[in-house]
Amino acid sequence: MRHVRGCAALLAGGAVATALCAPVGAQEIAVEVPSGQPVTLFEILYEDTAQGRLARFRYLAPEIGTDAVPTFDAVQSDLAHLCANHVVPTLSETAQTADRVVVSLSDRRVPFGQADAEATQMFEAFRLENGLCIWEMF
Repeated sequence: MRHVRGCAALLAGGAVATALCAPVGAQEIAVEVPSGQPVTLFEILYEDTAQGRLARFRYLAPEIGTDAVPTFDAVQSDLAHLCANHVVPTLSETAQTADRVVVSLSDRRVPFGQADAEATQMFEAFRLENGLCIWEMF
């Protein structure tokens, strides 16, 4: 359930290279989280930066910002859980590496880098060390 297909380069130039990985068959992958809200992985982006390799795991969570998931604490627990229990195993299983990870939840698909005033989006950054997710303050 944690498989991703090979990455296709989207941008390569200078010191920055970005690649996109989509779930197998370009289907969303359901992932369980502590809050019980429905969450599906819909996109993984990799970027080589001056600070190292960054992986962005983007999840669809249509209930964030609603009474079904009323607190940021519930969402924050889900984000940490996703990093430790989905991101780290996925990186390992796909032989991908990352120094940092951004885990994001959005109530709708928003193309990366585009604004959507109607969307509710929450995210956290983590440093990866020895297979552990260490929260990074922005």
